[in-house]
Amino acid sequence: MIIETFSLGPLGTNCYILSKENNCLIVDPGGDAEIIEQYVKEHELRPQAILLTHAHFDHIGAVDEIRKKYDIEVYLHENEQDWLEDATLNRSALFLNGGFTTTKPEKLLIPGKLTIDTFSCEVVHTPGHSPGSVSFIFKDEQFVVSGDVLFNRGIGRTDLPEGSIEQLANSIVTHLYTLPDEMIVYPGHGPSNVIGQEKRNNPFTLQFYRE
Repeated sequence: MIIETFSLGPLGTNCYILSKENNCLIVDPGGDAEIIEQYVKEHELRPQAILLTHAHFDHIGAVDEIRKKYDIEVYLHENEQDWLEDATLNRSALFLNGGFTTTKPEKLLIPGKLTIDTFSCEVVHTPGHSPGSVSFIFKDEQFVVSGDVLFNRGIGRTDLPEGSIEQLANSIVTHLYTLPDEMIVYPGHGPSNVIGQEKRNNPFTLQFYRE
C-alpha cells in the first residue's frame, strides 16, 4: 500500500490517500480539492470511498467536491452523522465566517472490520476529541490513522463541546497503546510516529499510562 500525505485546508489537516492496485481511499479531505484531484489524476487512481475520522470542519472541507467528482460514498461514525449538515456541530460556524455544510454521509461506521474493495481495516471508536472520533487500524500494513486523537507527542484538544480529556485518555490507552510498538501512527495534524515512542515519550499521556 502507498500512503501519501497532504496538509490541506485552513488548519493544515493531514489528508491521506491510501492506494494499491490503482484503487484508493481518501481519508479526511480537509480542503484544497484540486490537490487531491491532481494526485489522483497523475497516478491514474480510482477513488473508492471517503473515510472521515471525525466531522470537524477542518477535516471535511473538500468532502462534497471529491464525493461528487468521483461519485463515491462518505463513511462517518453515527455519533456525528448530523454534523456534515450543521455548521454549529461541525464547528465551522465558530471558526469560519458563516460556516459551511455538506450533505450527510452515505455510510455509518460501525466498530469492527471494514472492507472496501481491496482495502481492509479495523474501525475503532476513539471518542474524547469528539463523540464520533474513530481510528482506522490497518493491521497487515502496520499503521493506524488516528485523526485528532493521538498526535506525535501530543493529543487532540478536548475543550470543544462534547470533548473529554478522561474519555480521550481512555481511548488512547485502551485502543491505541495496546497496538504493537512498531505500528506507525498517522495523525490528523503534524508528523507521524510509532506507538512505542508515544507510550514512552508523549507528555500528555504519561499521567494515564505506565508500562
